[in-house]
Amino acid sequence: MEVNQQARCRELAKSSSFYSTVYSEIEEVGWEHLVRAGGDLSFLIFRVLDKKGRVHVMEIQLDKAYPRVPPMVSADVPYVFNLKWSMNSRLKNLVQQFEKHLEKLQAFWSTLDEIDRSLQIVDSKQASRAIPSRQIHVAASKLVLFSMNNEYLRVCRCRFMGLGNTVNSLRKTWKRNVDKWERDKAFLENLECLLNTQLPRLADAETNNHLDECGICYAQYLPIGDELGPQTGSATDYTCENNSCSKAFHSMCLVDWLRSITTTRQSFNVLFGNCPYCSEPIAVKINATKN
Repeated sequence: MEVNQQARCRELAKSSSFYSTVYSEIEEVGWEHLVRAGGDLSFLIFRVLDKKGRVHVMEIQLDKAYPRVPPMVSADVPYVFNLKWSMNSRLKNLVQQFEKHLEKLQAFWSTLDEIDRSLQIVDSKQASRAIPSRQIHVAASKLVLFSMNNEYLRVCRCRFMGLGNTVNSLRKTWKRNVDKWERDKAFLENLECLLNTQLPRLADAETNNHLDECGICYAQYLPIGDELGPQTGSATDYTCENNSCSKAFHSMCLVDWLRSITTTRQSFNVLFGNCPYCSEPIAVKINATKN
């Protein structure tokens, strides 16, 4: 959370009971977990790390009658938990419920991670932990779209796309074997047994062949303008080295963000601080060409 935004929230807290309540409850959760706060504090984004170190973002919408009116929650999960709320509930209770919800999804996400690392995913940019389905290449002109049951870690729906006898044969094989799923087998092993085929693996050179949006400005490319110098229109060029985070940034955005944090240190032309999402140490070179 940027220091100037925290100061703005502190000033708002003096003007009404709503602002005062929200401000005090953010402090209970910890400012280091707050990614962004709306101008009137009715919209908050918190980051939460699960037990595997994966970074999750939870968005909270607050009514002006909060806490009498429960908050609205959205997050990068396949389904949102049933919020338990009372007049005595606080934001820290909401975060705790979210953390318990994340615990239930650990095995599911570990399987999704294995699929994303191993198989040839169609449109991998759109694949996320919130979507319990994947479209994969099986062979030339053959695609399989499958959805996972996040409780039992098995394929609950499978659709084959393509033309010709090979696709029809694959579809018949699936229907013949669909009840042979074994819980003690790994997910990919089960999938290949049911399809009776070896699924193509993702080549190492392809694992990073996609472009991410910046975790600060939420854009893939910087704006085009003379004031940005040679970086005008450039793509994200910095990635957090924490494998559980791997958030992408424009180095220019990251430099601006780090400069707003009082704990950031500078040595020559390098800024040392922490990732805005996972808080792991990061080091970024200052772009001397920026005006």
